[in-house]
Amino acid sequence: MLINEIKELLKTAGKYFSKEEELLKNIVLEDTIKMDKNLIRLLLSNEKSKNHFFIEIEGVLIFDKDKFIKFIENKEFLPNSYTAYKNKIGLTDSKGEFIKEKNDVVLSWAYKDCYLEGGQDKENIKKDEIFYNEILAPDEIDRLLEPKVLTNFKKYDANGEHKVEDITMKDNLIIKGNNLLALHSLKEKYAGEIKLIYIDPPYNTGSDSFKYNDRFNHSTWLTFMKNRLEIARELLRNDGFMLVHIDDAEGAYLKILLDEILGQNNFVNVISVRDSHPSGLKLAHKEKTIIKTKSLIYIFRKSDNSRINPHYQLREKWDTHFNSFVDINDKSLIKFSLSDIIKRDIEELKNFKLNEESLKNEVFKKWAFQNRKNIFQSTKEIPSEAKKNSMINKDKVISYYNSNGEREYAFNGRRLSPLDKSIGNIGFDKYFKEDFSKLLCDFWDDIDFNNSQNEGGVSFPSGKKPEMLLARIISMFSNKNDIVLDFFVGSGSTSSVSHKLERKYIGIEQLDYIEDLPSIRLQKVIMGEQSGISKYINWQGGGSFVYCELMKWNEIFIEKINNTKNTEELLKVYSQIKEKAFLNYKFDIEKFEEDNMKNFKNLKIEEQKEIIKKSLDLNSLYVNLSEIDDETYNISEEDKKLNKIFYNK
Repeated sequence: MLINEIKELLKTAGKYFSKEEELLKNIVLEDTIKMDKNLIRLLLSNEKSKNHFFIEIEGVLIFDKDKFIKFIENKEFLPNSYTAYKNKIGLTDSKGEFIKEKNDVVLSWAYKDCYLEGGQDKENIKKDEIFYNEILAPDEIDRLLEPKVLTNFKKYDANGEHKVEDITMKDNLIIKGNNLLALHSLKEKYAGEIKLIYIDPPYNTGSDSFKYNDRFNHSTWLTFMKNRLEIARELLRNDGFMLVHIDDAEGAYLKILLDEILGQNNFVNVISVRDSHPSGLKLAHKEKTIIKTKSLIYIFRKSDNSRINPHYQLREKWDTHFNSFVDINDKSLIKFSLSDIIKRDIEELKNFKLNEESLKNEVFKKWAFQNRKNIFQSTKEIPSEAKKNSMINKDKVISYYNSNGEREYAFNGRRLSPLDKSIGNIGFDKYFKEDFSKLLCDFWDDIDFNNSQNEGGVSFPSGKKPEMLLARIISMFSNKNDIVLDFFVGSGSTSSVSHKLERKYIGIEQLDYIEDLPSIRLQKVIMGEQSGISKYINWQGGGSFVYCELMKWNEIFIEKINNTKNTEELLKVYSQIKEKAFLNYKFDIEKFEEDNMKNFKNLKIEEQKEIIKKSLDLNSLYVNLSEIDDETYNISEEDKKLNKIFYNK
């Protein structure tokens, strides 16, 4: 009777039950441990609850927290549930109480998770209290971060697929496998070698086309990112850059994390990129919020040695401050009104009026471009000696040399800044044209995001970044033959653009679509596909890349577990696990099979899968390089040879 009354009592609070009317035990326990006032008030409101869980001492009621925790943990309280079953397996203290329920035992920050599991095939499995990342405490990690064996090597060039005979730093790489473990494997060869890291990770918003579980709580998402960013930093060159593309859901948290890993003094800026427009369903919420039309790119450098290649944005409006004309080849240096010179020198512009729209007149634009060194605006910056000379020669243009040895001009104590400084390279790398421009700063609103879903010859309706955006980033923060790393490779935009811009690149992805998206896309790039930036740079194809995979071991069994459809299939996989897999040291086979099998079969299939996964040692998801000669793994001589070449062993 007490069990039923407590359940009904907790239901009245709302927060303790899911939409499926399952008790959210963890939330109840958290509130109990922190002595939540509302929970205590709720328990006091029921006479039976008050008599059972409170002790009266001299007229004061004291909440017996431990007694209530034991009551909630009691298997009778949640009969036949996954939670009750799971609680039969775990570490206990000398009193038989589960250690994980003690509030003085915590997992430290560094390795709250080991990897992000993706590829779930049902959206509705993202429900309350289910997180698709495995957890390892620091003292459990032993072999996890050792270099892994690489396998299934393939090389692609204009002649198709080939066997890999050799592999060097000059090769482009696409690696399939857990990105945390792949990054640690790359450390052996690429520490201090990467010029640019650009990543577009899960945004932690609840919607992600790659089928990541893109809905962590903040701390879990940040831990997931922290583990990867820390090892990624070790791969950066001393003059390298790290760029992380994100939105507001985690932007502020990410900035603090990057400050910690790369140093506040190495923060360069955050770029706001307009990636959408206020239209469609977005407008339905305009009374409740400010419509979001941007995403963010956080930029950090490795050290003071890092240098950016400045880029320029097309100037579409004429700056009316440029209203003076001085022929610098004429020794008299007479200052004229720009409007007067135009009317005097250009017959067809006698009625021309200089204003913001002037650049739309092609005749004027061409003339102004040719005379850009003779067209000026006044500014306030001028060295003291030059200012003195200018004031003596009032109403005359004077010339002088600045501290850099450059010739400059002044009029009435003010420096004259030439239009020539407003002419810049529009585009990227060597693929640019000189035009009227303005320095590209921290707001980018000139890139089209609407037509990028089919770039590269692979369809991806959302989340794909335009090649023009990647081309700008890659050319700003790296140079020809530098190495670009993307360990959330997605549809392969970063690798594809790096290939076209003659950078070396490494792309990492765990999910199976790596062979359908980035790999196929890069093969099309090699064959000269013409989407994205291809026409802009006259891309004709060529080059090559090497594909390989981290060699799976326990990861194989996790995939098999995920693919089972019923208990019978799952138990067959379990038999294979007992025979071949590395088991978690906490998993007691005899206890599981003798005491718990009956209860196990009463669980839902998804709950059964999670239990069987708990039997696996997460340190052994992939085969360690140190075990390459172990006959257990049956590694081919060809793979052994290529691994020794790759790791320089």
